[in-house]
Amino acid sequence: MTSTSNPRDLRAELESLTTEAFRPELADIDQRPTLDIARLMNGEDAAVPAAVAERLPQIAAAIDAIADRMARGGRLIYAGAGTAGRLGVLDASECPPTFNTDPAQVVGLIAGGPEAMVTSIEGAEDSAELARADLDALELRATDTVVGISASGRTPYAIGAVEHARSRGALTIGLSCNAHSALAAAADHGIEVVVGPELLTGSTRLKAGTAQKLVLNMLSTITMIRLGKTYGNLMVDVRASNEKLRARSRRIVALATGAEDDEIERALAATDGEVKNAILTILAGVDGPVAARLLEESDGHLRAALAAAGA
Repeated sequence: MTSTSNPRDLRAELESLTTEAFRPELADIDQRPTLDIARLMNGEDAAVPAAVAERLPQIAAAIDAIADRMARGGRLIYAGAGTAGRLGVLDASECPPTFNTDPAQVVGLIAGGPEAMVTSIEGAEDSAELARADLDALELRATDTVVGISASGRTPYAIGAVEHARSRGALTIGLSCNAHSALAAAADHGIEVVVGPELLTGSTRLKAGTAQKLVLNMLSTITMIRLGKTYGNLMVDVRASNEKLRARSRRIVALATGAEDDEIERALAATDGEVKNAILTILAGVDGPVAARLLEESDGHLRAALAAAGA
């Protein structure tokens, strides 16, 4: 653990981090015209995708490892504090409606608990013990993956989560925005997206936060692609929980099959609104129960189910 309780040592540690660096050329930013500040901030943000691109091999390796674990029943668990924790909770919360995952399949842990999503919980991020307790409450398994998220790469909660998960045999990933971070060193897969100093010194909800969101998008989305949650680039496991999503479901079936509206409605009715099953009934000419069986035998992969049906 690299953290320290000595204020002087902690200050020195922060001053060594790229994400905390002071930029004297921006010392007059509060006196500049608003449009100039907006252009400057936009230019800063434009550099983030390039920094992510430099870490694509590490990201891809992590995704393949996650998908392998999840295919065997494992969970994807994010753990972070502050902005990093909120981003993990956000990504996890979007998986059920997008990919029809069980809410327990992708989980976001934030130091201090749900209240920390909207209120700063003082001291929570400094507790590795809290991270261990949060993971123990989930009854962590060896098939699970724990992603520690920390812009600095030194947050005790994130490092503690990774260290505890690794001791239990789980797959671990450390996502940070500083090189040679303690978080990356503690994990099986270290992903360090170095975006440089922030527009506002130390405000890592800016470029660092954007970089983390981009990487988390990749981790969850591409993992779900690998798990058969899509058919081509169509979200065939979307959960139709409102009118917009029900309309999207019909459109996805239409794009996948080219069927007319009446046939689409019949297929969705016969499969309890399950998009993937409806597509299979149309393309393979099978009924709802057979479609469900074929998908179960194919571990939810629509292409494999279609091949099994001879379609």
